[in-house]
Amino acid sequence: MKTPAKQSQIVGEGSETWAVLLAKCIDAIGLENFPIALIDALRSLVEFDYSVVFAYYQNERPLCLFHTFSQKRRLVFVDDYLKGPYLLDPFFKACSRQIDPGLYRLSDVAPDRFYQSEYYRSYYIQTGLSEEVCFILYPADGVAVAISLMRSGESTRFSPREMRLLGSATPVVISLTQSHWRDVPERFDLRTSANQQRKIRSQTENTVSALFSGRISPRETQVVAQVLEGHSSDSIAKNLGISVGTVRIHRRNIYAKLRISSQQELFSMFFKKITDGGWGGDTAAQ
Repeated sequence: MKTPAKQSQIVGEGSETWAVLLAKCIDAIGLENFPIALIDALRSLVEFDYSVVFAYYQNERPLCLFHTFSQKRRLVFVDDYLKGPYLLDPFFKACSRQIDPGLYRLSDVAPDRFYQSEYYRSYYIQTGLSEEVCFILYPADGVAVAISLMRSGESTRFSPREMRLLGSATPVVISLTQSHWRDVPERFDLRTSANQQRKIRSQTENTVSALFSGRISPRETQVVAQVLEGHSSDSIAKNLGISVGTVRIHRRNIYAKLRISSQQELFSMFFKKITDGGWGGDTAAQ
């Protein structure tokens, strides 16, 4: 049975407590304790178990700007994530598409078969999360910052009322975050122009192409990337402007060329290659 989120410390936006916590956020802009002040303010609106802030830019490996995990949980949520799973994260993909700044549930941006995808079953389920919502904003052209609030275990999903509370706070969260992390773009290589940004393929496509170069065609590369991201054959057909039957033919040909027989094997091959032997490897968290 799902347990309700704790309500004892929830004060609501517009209260005196919220105003005090907001003032602390403003005072902390540019200081090391800003992320903690921001999370404390958000916890006064809704209850959540964990929070993590990632910065994304094109083909660069993401940066972890802040998290509230224990060392053990950090291994899955941050260290393992940065070794490769971020490529298939719906929030990472949404930032790559540069969706409008705002607050989103995971289900708002996930592909139609995300919860049946091998990424979800093989990696995401390890997090034990019951719900994840995310503030997305852009401190500079092409650079995104994603602030995730997470509930785990038997906790309930964020209710419509809680989403309204977070939604009403979104403009403030975005403004504060942009002011504090205004230096994030300097941590990435921003030499690629906006026009080049629009022309490059998705990070997943680039990775698939590099891994299987010469073994599958450019169109098959697109299909593989979308299969890995959690799109159904219907969704892939719509995205690529081809028939569902053609997508199925591509999938059969891909499996034959790679000498595999299932989506699970495709996922395993993909992550074994990008992580150089599974989830192990060097820690890339900041």
